[in-house]
Amino acid sequence: MIDALTAMDGQVLATGGGAILDPANRRVLSSRGVVVYLHCSPEQQYRRTSHDRNRPLLQTEDPLQKLRELMAVRDPLYRETADLVVSTEKRSAAAVTKEIVRLLEERRHGDP
Repeated sequence: MIDALTAMDGQVLATGGGAILDPANRRVLSSRGVVVYLHCSPEQQYRRTSHDRNRPLLQTEDPLQKLRELMAVRDPLYRETADLVVSTEKRSAAAVTKEIVRLLEERRHGDP
């Protein structure tokens, strides 16, 4: 699915957290477009998802510990794959979007 979606022009693709675990997905993502890793701490993730019952992996005795375990495995893979890492910690969607647009513009113009 990721292969087909990333083959289309002009797409913004938000993958699920587990998509990064598949080496084939990481290769496809890295080879097409710009990969942006939206990072926040497990504690922030817990605050954002604590009332969401549609997250099967978090239907556990200690969801915060589960988030920490997932982060330990996934964070290095996200960082290995990402062209840009943007913190979403205690930030609004508007602030994060503004930073992403700025970073993409810098890349387009060859700025560091």
